[in-house]
Amino acid sequence: MSVQENIRTMDSQGISGREIARRLGVSRDAVSKYANQQDFSPAPAAPTARPGASVLTGFEHHIGQWLTDDDRRPRKQRHTAKRVFDRLVEEHGFTGAYSAVQRYAKKWKAAHRKPGEGFTELLWPAGTVQVDFGQAEAIIAGVRQVLHIFLVTFPFSNMRFVQAYRGETAECVAHGLRTVFEHINAAPRHLVFDNATGIGRRVGTKVVESKLFGAFKLHYRSESRYCNAYSGHEKGNERKRGRVPAPQLHGPAARSCLPGQAQ
Repeated sequence: MSVQENIRTMDSQGISGREIARRLGVSRDAVSKYANQQDFSPAPAAPTARPGASVLTGFEHHIGQWLTDDDRRPRKQRHTAKRVFDRLVEEHGFTGAYSAVQRYAKKWKAAHRKPGEGFTELLWPAGTVQVDFGQAEAIIAGVRQVLHIFLVTFPFSNMRFVQAYRGETAECVAHGLRTVFEHINAAPRHLVFDNATGIGRRVGTKVVESKLFGAFKLHYRSESRYCNAYSGHEKGNERKRGRVPAPQLHGPAARSCLPGQAQ
């Protein structure tokens, strides 16, 4: 058994740090370090550059110019790695492999990414929810209406809760979140919003929240953050929706669905 294991075993048995240090002949600082350490995973190996980039010698300027010019173009008209490769072949007689171009373009975009740009998070910790509004039609008491669908998603467990409202106000957001919190008997610490609709307004790159929603967060001790309004690729689970026929509600269901959990 290693010294670290001995330290943690004795610590779990309630033996004092001073006594552990005396028995093992180590310093009290070492005892404190290993008794309180949470992560013993080995450090990942440093990434090494893959061979093949040298085939692009003399072509880097063209690639950089094309990708730089993309900033002035709509997102769907910008260069993909495949388009960069095709232009190099057609316009400059490039004879190298596509994989080298793909790696270079990926590295270039990562190095020149602007603040506020990002990608969908692949790992979401427990206690985090994604919040968004959408729209859907429903037939309520024989009348077709457009409803604002409030969606709360828990990416860690992939659970979803839906509320239907007639608007997208701060009151709707607070009521929807409170209904979900009471239903699950817990309040998530981190709220990730698609945008600031209803609960605040954007001023440049910042979001100024309403007093109502600010008080709501204080009550539940929650924190909020907002996706980049111009980066659809930041939006996570709340975007995974399918098309369904308009639900038809009659009688008590029609009267209770607004507000309330969608049936």
